Amino acid sequence: MAKAELIQKYFPTLTDTQLRQFEQLDALYREWNANINVISRKDIDNLYEHHVLHSLAIAKIINFRPDTQILDFGTGGGFPGIPLAILFPECQFKLIDGTGKKIRVAQEVSRAIGLKNCNPVQLRGEDEKGKYDFVVSRAVMALPDLMKIVKKNISKSQRNALPNGIICLKGGDLQAETRPFHNIVELTEISDFFSEEWFKEKHIIYLPA
Repeated sequence: MAKAELIQKYFPTLTDTQLRQFEQLDALYREWNANINVISRKDIDNLYEHHVLHSLAIAKIINFRPDTQILDFGTGGGFPGIPLAILFPECQFKLIDGTGKKIRVAQEVSRAIGLKNCNPVQLRGEDEKGKYDFVVSRAVMALPDLMKIVKKNISKSQRNALPNGIICLKGGDLQAETRPFHNIVELTEISDFFSEEWFKEKHIIYLPA
C-alpha cells in the first residue's frame, strides 16, 4: 500500500492539509536519515507502518480535545509527537529528547510541513518543568522509571474523557514493568485496531496519574 494511503485506511476523515503533511514525511525522513540516523536504515521503507501508524495507535484510545497539552518524552526524531500533532492540530505538543541531533530532525521536519502546534526542544525529562494533560512515549524506558520522572509534569485539571496520565507504545511481555500498577494500568492490543502483522504483540499502555 502506498505511503500515506496506509494512514488514510485507518483515518479516513483526514483533511487535505493533513494528508499533504503525512505524504511529505517520506521524503523528509529519508533525506534527514541519510545524515542523522534517527530511524534504522533498513527500516526507513517501513516508515508509515512502523513509525507513523504506530504513533497514531494512541488516537485509537483517546480523541484529544482541543487545547489538550501533550508532552512527547524521548521523542527521538519526532515519534509519536509529529504524527499526533498532524492528527490533532488544535492540541499543543512539546517534544523533548536529550539528543540534540535527533531534536534537530524533529524541528526541521515539523517546520518543513508547517506544523504550528509542535515544539521540539532538546531537554532531559528531569529538567522539564511544564504541566501537561498527557505524557506520551514510544518504548523509551520501563514504566516505573518513566512515572518517577514525569509524575511532576501531569496536570491536575482534566479536559478529556480519559483522565490525565501516561500513554506509552510498547511491545513484548510487559508483566514485570506493569506489576507495580496492576490495579490501574490498562493494556490495549494495537492489533485490535490495525490488521498488519507487525502490530501483533504491540501494546498501548495507559496509566492514569
